[in-house]
Amino acid sequence: MTTLADPRDELAGHIPALRAFAISLTRNVSEADDLVQETILKAWSNIEKFTVGTDLRAWLFTILRNTFFSSKRKTKREVADPEGIHAGSLSEKPAHDGRLAFADFQRAFDQLSAEHREVLILVGANGYSYEEAAGMMGVAVGTAKSRANRARARLCDLLGMEEGEDILGEETGATLAVLGRSGPQAA
Repeated sequence: MTTLADPRDELAGHIPALRAFAISLTRNVSEADDLVQETILKAWSNIEKFTVGTDLRAWLFTILRNTFFSSKRKTKREVADPEGIHAGSLSEKPAHDGRLAFADFQRAFDQLSAEHREVLILVGANGYSYEEAAGMMGVAVGTAKSRANRARARLCDLLGMEEGEDILGEETGATLAVLGRSGPQAA
């Protein structure tokens, strides 16, 4: 009864040929050594897929070649950033910033007069036109517009905002609407 040798026992004997092939592909000895190491690791962990009695070297060369080209496709999509400039410009705003900004907004909003809060809620948050808000408040349209502008200016002042500054980002649509930065508005 003949027992076939374990193909893992033959892997080390193919390393010089794999290394030469890897150097011809990568043109870099260090990258070639990494490629050979990855090939041996893949072959070892997938040895059950090798058909005993076939050409082990051809199987290893196929693994090496596929690994090389997969790596090239992957690195083609990567952005070269050796100094870290691109990576340094990436950031994600922490979730708590929105909550903190909204809490600041609520404190400032509470400091407004009742008339200013009323007009901002009607025109900004609820999206009523100045005409509709004026009718609900029982004042002239010009008075509603004037109150809204003064209320927004006071709110920005309380928040320490400058003209056109956006401290809330995209956090709360209702808050931005009150500030006059979004939401339907009639002139």
